[in-house]
Amino acid sequence: MDKATLKRLIDAAAGRVPADLVLKNANVIDVYQGETIHGDLAIVDGTIAGISGEYQGKETIDLKGKFVAPGFIDPHIHVESSYVTPEEFGRLLVPHGTTTVLADPHEIVNVLGLPGLDYMAEAAKETALDIRYMMPSCVPATNMENAGAVVEAADMLPAFEKKQVDGLAEFMNFPGVIHAEDAVLDKLLAAKERNLRIDGHSPMVFNEALNAYAAAGIANDHECSTVQELKDRIARGMYVFLREGSVTQNLRTLLKGVTAKNYQRCVLSADDLQAKTILEKGHLDNSIRICIEEGVSPIQAIQMATINAAQCCQLKDRGAVAPGLRADLVIFSDLSQIEIEATYIAGKLMAEKGNYLPAIKRVSTEKVQSSVHIDKFHKEQLVLNLISQKARAVEVVPQEALTNEAIVSVQRDEQGNFIFDPQQDVTKIAVIERHHNTGNVFVGLLKDYGLKKGAIGLSIAHDSHNLIVTGTNDEDMAAAVQALKEQEGGVVLVEAGEVIGSMALPIAGLMSDLTGEEVATQEAEINRLAHQKLGVSEQVDPIMTLGFMSLAVIPNLKITDIGLVDVTKFEVVPVSVEE
Repeated sequence: MDKATLKRLIDAAAGRVPADLVLKNANVIDVYQGETIHGDLAIVDGTIAGISGEYQGKETIDLKGKFVAPGFIDPHIHVESSYVTPEEFGRLLVPHGTTTVLADPHEIVNVLGLPGLDYMAEAAKETALDIRYMMPSCVPATNMENAGAVVEAADMLPAFEKKQVDGLAEFMNFPGVIHAEDAVLDKLLAAKERNLRIDGHSPMVFNEALNAYAAAGIANDHECSTVQELKDRIARGMYVFLREGSVTQNLRTLLKGVTAKNYQRCVLSADDLQAKTILEKGHLDNSIRICIEEGVSPIQAIQMATINAAQCCQLKDRGAVAPGLRADLVIFSDLSQIEIEATYIAGKLMAEKGNYLPAIKRVSTEKVQSSVHIDKFHKEQLVLNLISQKARAVEVVPQEALTNEAIVSVQRDEQGNFIFDPQQDVTKIAVIERHHNTGNVFVGLLKDYGLKKGAIGLSIAHDSHNLIVTGTNDEDMAAAVQALKEQEGGVVLVEAGEVIGSMALPIAGLMSDLTGEEVATQEAEINRLAHQKLGVSEQVDPIMTLGFMSLAVIPNLKITDIGLVDVTKFEVVPVSVEE
């Protein structure tokens, strides 16, 4: 800010010159004191000049007692999980009152390396939403999978120096932190030496191990699934992100541990949110409504989506409605049932009555396509030979990225190969390396997904995003893999050798170039076919649940292209169980 701009701001705040915009007769949410303040709100050059005074403006809008709150801030989200580009992501979120997100692009960086971050940063410039990126900390997430890239501490420094990122994203390799591994220390120090925030990811980590994780400078955690985890982390000075995503929904559970004494360390977040969910339910506005349903006061819920997030994310210029702060604002009529009517970003009206107002402009995606390389794959790689009838299976936990390790009894043919039993909810699941054409394939078992016939394949397999496919027979599984190759990634449903449903995601095999509404329509049809035609359990999201089965940083049992991973021990274990 130069001297002239500062003088103009002060003069407008003092009432000596007219503001650019005055919102008159507003009930301003004071997130500092948990109150409302009635009066005028003056804005100049995208900054709040004053509240509660009598102001004149070049433009004046009489709010007639409507509420004005700070724009909502999501401290941890993955744009790629919406299946749309950053430009489209902004178009979807802004009408719901979200004005800032701290995005971790580790999905696309696991596929394409740091050029993926460059694309995301360029695309983010074309949306009104302030998308601020964090540097992916764990590419690959573990040493028990093959990703499209490897990012070490030295690789991160240019982005840190040119301020392309705000900090170090979720440190999923929590064992590496806890055991002070040398390469991990280099990454932590690269951020700490620049006073950058380090985000956490420590599911089911307790006691001395949690102390070690917090002592390393980890500022927060979004992987709490129990009240005890929430309390343990707050006691160690960490913020806890209360997550309400498309599949991972911990908000209602964790709210049972939120009190008047600790709510200032609690922040609302989505993590992974599909376009379909945004269009049907919203974003942080939906989380706020859930909080109110669960007995949280509306202003306290708003605080968890605004000032708490700003303080956690070290954003000193936003998060409240106060003089000198960025004029990111949301307007609504009913404090008990918040429905966003208008969203202002840096003092400009960007959404009104559910409509995003700016023109849509997109950057080229040419450099982030053609990412499925599986020329060495053949159907015979899907055979699963077992040494006994007892085997480990990855067991689905509905509405969670967590899984269980299940020991199941299975049928085998004369050669000892697994045979699908229609009476048992156990299917094959395979991960096929898709980045470097290595031919790597690993096959295991999946329990309680519900598939009764056919196969489902994805190029969305967190976090390395290899191909993942589950099916009742090798022919359909192989057909799904081939279809994914032909459409350059996405989602494929196969029955009796024929593709019956698909959603192409040509951008890194993660995102569509279509609108959010078009993607949501495709996803709804995928879900319908998966549930009604293929028998997938109604309790699970067919796409996101399957994609989480390879997430080898969340307990208990996961599958990668290298093997079956016991996440509690961070080691590869056999599928067969000796009797």
